[in-house]
Amino acid sequence: MASFETLPPHVLVLFGATGDLAARKLFPGLYRLAAAGRLPEDYRVIGSGRHSPGSDDDFRTQVGDGLRKTVDDLDDELLASFLDRISFQTSDADDGSDLAKAVREAEEQLGDDVRRLVYLSVPPAAMPGMIAMLGREDLTERARLVMEKPFGLDLESARELDRSVKEVAEEDQVFRIDHFLGKEAVQNILALRFANGLFEPAWNRHSLASVQIDVPEDLGMEGRGSFYESTGCLRDMISTHLCQLLGFVALEDPGRFEEKAVRDAKSQVFADLQPLDPARVILGQYDGYRDEDDVADDSDVETFVAIEAHVDNDRWRGVPFYLRTGKRLAVSDRVITLRFKGPDCTLFDVDEDGTCPAPGSLPPNDLVLRLTDDAEIHVELRAKRPGPDMELVPAVMHLHVAEAANGSSPLEAYERLLLDVMRGDQTLFTRADEVDRLWQVVAPVLEHRPEVQPYEQGSWGPRAASELPDGGWQLEHSPSHG
Repeated sequence: MASFETLPPHVLVLFGATGDLAARKLFPGLYRLAAAGRLPEDYRVIGSGRHSPGSDDDFRTQVGDGLRKTVDDLDDELLASFLDRISFQTSDADDGSDLAKAVREAEEQLGDDVRRLVYLSVPPAAMPGMIAMLGREDLTERARLVMEKPFGLDLESARELDRSVKEVAEEDQVFRIDHFLGKEAVQNILALRFANGLFEPAWNRHSLASVQIDVPEDLGMEGRGSFYESTGCLRDMISTHLCQLLGFVALEDPGRFEEKAVRDAKSQVFADLQPLDPARVILGQYDGYRDEDDVADDSDVETFVAIEAHVDNDRWRGVPFYLRTGKRLAVSDRVITLRFKGPDCTLFDVDEDGTCPAPGSLPPNDLVLRLTDDAEIHVELRAKRPGPDMELVPAVMHLHVAEAANGSSPLEAYERLLLDVMRGDQTLFTRADEVDRLWQVVAPVLEHRPEVQPYEQGSWGPRAASELPDGGWQLEHSPSHG
């Protein structure tokens, strides 16, 4: 087992510990960190929620069964040690006294230098009450507080939530998690751009015609109907994940990869991001959404959003950013496409008389970043067709980062972010001013909501969405999807 930095003992308190996120991501992430030797030598995990799963042994059995479904090659000895450190204590917004007692007893067992991590995976409406309870029970004292999005449902509720957080914790204690930022491929955007002279000089309005950020999903609600009814796709994905991706693509050189510099640079992008124009926003709902469990028969909640956004600064002025995401689409993917302007007049697009009637008529080049676990980058080019004539053919230049970095061990997003919380590193987490500004950006759409348009399951969304950017959404026509 490799040797990593030594972390002090930790007590991790997981609210929502019997929920879907904990089963799919949090407990598997903690187990894999333990398997890699990245967790503290001594730690305790206290799950909490309103309803008890039974005894501690019952809860451990539930967690173990979940890990067997989500983690390959479980080590029985390690699993037993991991589960032995887990317990459960009920709590709610009105009463957290038993939980506070359990936390302090665990901390006494671990010594004076113990750290406290509190993870809030609860619905947005429950968040303020839970935070107030943590304050009353002094559970935010010395704690790092991890919050899951959405951070409020609009500007007013986001500010109310932030005020409630500030009453019990300092900003440097708060880790607003966006798991997209924990992905290796997203962080690789910075390496690709700033470490390569091939790209950085062209990463601006002079060379780029548009930027597209596509996160389609072929899945439906999967039991999340009540959540979607209260949030919708715009709040769930645009004001969080996709805008954070936009921030990483568009930021200026932070000078160094450390939390204040990176977050200051990203915050400046959001300050320059213009409030959305509802006329350039398409909302859709897939056929059959109203038949999902916990969905109203007359629901007009959007399951699809396509927007055109603009960053008003010297680097990006005039370059449209197209963001699209939705449920029950043709594929599941996460792709960023930087579309370069086509060359002006060249020897390949002149008329017989030597004139150039349509400058830039050649198809543009695309730099495509596929945000998979193993980051993939490809550049769509044109080259000469082999043979006696000067004819052009499409060509694709591929870079598979995992193959280039043979032997490396990438961390899944939640693994990386949980580790960063224990390290106290906020670089890949969202700051309060970013949240506030992004709610300002989406406010016009919430206040003047476009009509929700139907679309067929397995399609690319409402027809109007493909007409929003010039030439249509490039993911639909990419080599990977035909």
